[in-house]
Amino acid sequence: MPALTEWRVPPANQPRASDYGFDLDRSLASVVGLHAIIPPDAFSAETLGTERAGNGVVIDNGLVLTIGYLITEAESVWLHLADGRVVEGHALGFDSVTGFGLVQALGHLDVEPLPLGNSAKTRVGDRVVVGGAGGRTRSVASQIVAKQEFAGYWEYLLDEAVFTYPAHPNWGGTALLNERGELIGIGSLQLERERDGKAEHVNMIVPIDLLKPVLDDLRKFGRVNKPSRPWLGLYSTEIDNRLVVIGISTNGPAARAELKTGDVILAVDGEEVTSQTAFYKKMWALGAAGVDVPLTVHHEGVTFDVTVTSTDRFKLLKAPKLH
Repeated sequence: MPALTEWRVPPANQPRASDYGFDLDRSLASVVGLHAIIPPDAFSAETLGTERAGNGVVIDNGLVLTIGYLITEAESVWLHLADGRVVEGHALGFDSVTGFGLVQALGHLDVEPLPLGNSAKTRVGDRVVVGGAGGRTRSVASQIVAKQEFAGYWEYLLDEAVFTYPAHPNWGGTALLNERGELIGIGSLQLERERDGKAEHVNMIVPIDLLKPVLDDLRKFGRVNKPSRPWLGLYSTEIDNRLVVIGISTNGPAARAELKTGDVILAVDGEEVTSQTAFYKKMWALGAAGVDVPLTVHHEGVTFDVTVTSTDRFKLLKAPKLH
């Protein structure tokens, strides 16, 4: 198995223990390295690869919270601990709505769980630590620079995501710690924003409050135990107040309906849409996965109506193997 890459956060961006009113090193010891192997024929292998590495956070006895894309369809998961040990894990659950993933350690971790905080109480300007596996040299002293809606091109929407700066360079599954050393979010993405005419990188963090309503279901069932949202397998972006298709998922409903890259989505069920948010909300309001989604589409000068039969994206994923 390849070693996780040796790297360090620049010293100027590393958190200093004296700056915080909690035991920083003790809290960061709860962040572990995560390495997942995914079968080549997995549905997500084409977009996310067959080998994924990032971080996870111990939140209960042997239970590791991470970002779901790291472990989706994983046939094996390995947890790298601060003392050099490597413990096998099992991909226990994944929630496509929040983006969270859960791993159950199959051996004794001997790592103290991090307490969960309240992400709703955080404010722009709050000092935080974005913690990676490996302690202070792999962590970033950061601050919350925005709390706002985030729409992802892969049919994903958070009403209020947390954004931090400076960005963590190995962001996937990192722990967002507040000034009490509590876990208030899990790192998901690195994005670029423009500020004062310059481009700077920020991390998008999934707020921990979204975990609380779904945690029990993820532990028991591996997913949230309610009807899934409709999914089309359509990747989109906003260009000049138009919703443009930038990719189609192989074998997904949009592909079967012969939608193509470059199509412009004008309306859902007769209602105009000009943003990803409006598109997702109108589609999800039609019913659960399996519902027909009527679209009005523009392509190369021609406007036409097409009905796409949605599906549950979980049906396309390989179930993780039990060990």
